Amino acid sequence: MKFRRLFVAAICVMFATAAVAQQRGWHPDDENYAESCTSIMVGKKASTDGSVMTAHSCDSNYRTWLTMEESKTYADGKQPIYWGMLHTEEHDDLRNLEVKGYITAPTTPTYRFLNVAYPCMNEKQLAIGETTTVGRKELKRKDGLFMIEELERVALERCSTAREAIALMGALAEEYGYADGGECLTVADKKEVWHFEIYGNGTLPVDPKAKKSKKAPVDKAGALWAAVRIPDDHVGVSANIPRIGKIDFEDTENYMFSKDLRERSKALGLWNGEGDYVFWKVAHDGPKPFSVREYFILSTLAPSLNLKYDADELPFSVKPDKKVSPEQMFAFYRETYEGTEFDQVKDFYVEVERKRKNEKGETEYYKEIACPVSTFMTGDMRTLLNTIKPGVTEKTRTIAVIQCSYSHIMQCRDWLPDEVGGVAYFSFDNPAQSPRIPIYAGSTQLPNEFDVCGQHRYRTDAAIWSFRETNRISTIDWHKTRGLLEPKVAYFEKQMMQENPVVEKEVAELVKAGKAEEAADVLNKYTQKWASTTAKTWEDLKAELWTIFIRSM
Repeated sequence: MKFRRLFVAAICVMFATAAVAQQRGWHPDDENYAESCTSIMVGKKASTDGSVMTAHSCDSNYRTWLTMEESKTYADGKQPIYWGMLHTEEHDDLRNLEVKGYITAPTTPTYRFLNVAYPCMNEKQLAIGETTTVGRKELKRKDGLFMIEELERVALERCSTAREAIALMGALAEEYGYADGGECLTVADKKEVWHFEIYGNGTLPVDPKAKKSKKAPVDKAGALWAAVRIPDDHVGVSANIPRIGKIDFEDTENYMFSKDLRERSKALGLWNGEGDYVFWKVAHDGPKPFSVREYFILSTLAPSLNLKYDADELPFSVKPDKKVSPEQMFAFYRETYEGTEFDQVKDFYVEVERKRKNEKGETEYYKEIACPVSTFMTGDMRTLLNTIKPGVTEKTRTIAVIQCSYSHIMQCRDWLPDEVGGVAYFSFDNPAQSPRIPIYAGSTQLPNEFDVCGQHRYRTDAAIWSFRETNRISTIDWHKTRGLLEPKVAYFEKQMMQENPVVEKEVAELVKAGKAEEAADVLNKYTQKWASTTAKTWEDLKAELWTIFIRSM
């Protein structure tokens, strides 16, 4: 009874803390809340169907409204660059937005693109995932023009291939200055996928003599960046730590980099100019370029390599023992390491006695293995448990996390028209608890409920709350409730993967016949169907969950 009282008290603390966290914009269960995302990359020969894949989980308090931005032209030849877009409440919300400056606008119409907090896919099947890698604080330049989300937006508006996008983003950051923290973008197209990392270019030490003579050159904001192509038969991962190792400056087919990378690194005192140039050591002041997520994904996909978590470095990418399907990507983003050495609740499984009525109406007793604690527990719950029994649960950063705003797995397929070749399997809130909704590159309009962000306050007109409210309630006793949610997630995933080819075939025929508007209409209605059906199901689940707790408390 004592533990039960403590457990109920902890639940009350958990919900009270979550409410405060929602207002403040942080979650107490993650020390690096603003820097937590996971992106997995799959080359075309490493996937089961020959597609190229990349992904992104936006595991922080960033906006959850999304739109399909139309093609546009800039009549005055200037394109504005914004700061503040990550925290707006609606797509036309101008509060807290700042026009930081202008760049030369393209002379041709821009491409249509899927605009999420970190813009992710355009009509040409160019797809971009993101993770914040932080890097050395001394590299950051506040006087730069570009934040990472604006580099992504401009690339999606102007580029059709990964190489073009990386070259453009790198050149713009060098010319106008990069002001954000360290970032990794996983950039894919129909043929290949790249791992791109970018940092500020730091501030050079000033020569006292030059400063005294007032002839010191102006140290202009720029960027240090590098990109490595993932081999076609490999899989890579980025999870908030700089990963790029030795750069082969002679291999321009598989490496790209800022024009003064070595010279600037040497001038900053981050490389001695001798031996191999290892990018992560220049960008990062940590002990090694990976943690649990990178290790788990790479070792799971390539067990034959016998990778070790206590190694100093892992391979940058691996050839998977078996080819990777979209469904396996979905599963990775639901991952909490259950049943492994990294399972946070492995010490909380207990045998409990239950009772039920048999066919004769008689009461019979049986035993069941239960785990009364959720892997999605808050920091306060963890503190409570570790106070009761020190060291009983250690904080391990899982791939699926409760503070996730949204996630998407993107496929690029060169054998299909662009309209259906590019698809983002999108999910609101915690990917371990939510279904996915297909959004195609050929879509021109998204559901109205996608127009509103649900991060600032509780809003029934924001799509995310249809899923978030149910998901949060389920964490009161995940052992009981997962039996309701997880089968629904599996059902919708199976249905989606069965129905998608039918719709893709229909749209491909319409595109071939020159019926572009009809093709877009089919895709728009298809996404709307999935959005409405899954949201309604999760609303119904919410009511069912409450009845479980009425019966069991």
